[in-house]
Amino acid sequence: MSRWEPNARGRLEQAAMELYSEHGFEQTTVTEIARRAGLTERTFFRHFSDKREVLFAGSSTLQDLLVDTLAGVPGSAAPIDAVAAALDAAATVFRDRHEQARQRQKIINANAELQERELIKLARLSAAISETLRRRGVAEPAASLAAEAGIAVFKVTFERWIDGPGSRDMSQLIREVLDELKAVTAGG
Repeated sequence: MSRWEPNARGRLEQAAMELYSEHGFEQTTVTEIARRAGLTERTFFRHFSDKREVLFAGSSTLQDLLVDTLAGVPGSAAPIDAVAAALDAAATVFRDRHEQARQRQKIINANAELQERELIKLARLSAAISETLRRRGVAEPAASLAAEAGIAVFKVTFERWIDGPGSRDMSQLIREVLDELKAVTAGG
């Protein structure tokens, strides 16, 4: 193998997803992932700390996007509307990635450890949103409630989106789910 391989990270991600789908997460080894990608284990560990990270490597990018967008929303926006703007920005991350998102979620749903990791990721996103809202001057419990509601909207939207045909715009789904939440809280 050569010392430098183009798109090593992408090839490792693709190989891991294929193997997780074919054999299951638990049965797949880092050695097999590296071999399928035509790379070494050492190269794998340059890009990922372990085989779970292949599935969760984008979490910090998503969190940064949510926080940065939320911080930039005009201060006059209601907390839930500011969170909705951040979720709308996050939807762009998933554009043209429907099949990959569906495959990733199927792998996560088949493994309790990965489900736990997904819940931890969502809790971290909620905490980051809540903290950003507090920095914007939103008092408690409104900051935590808006953050948790936003994550609930994101979770329900994501599930609808991956279960659908992939032609639905995730931003539109976010608005629909948020409208449903507002109707529920208004007593409708």
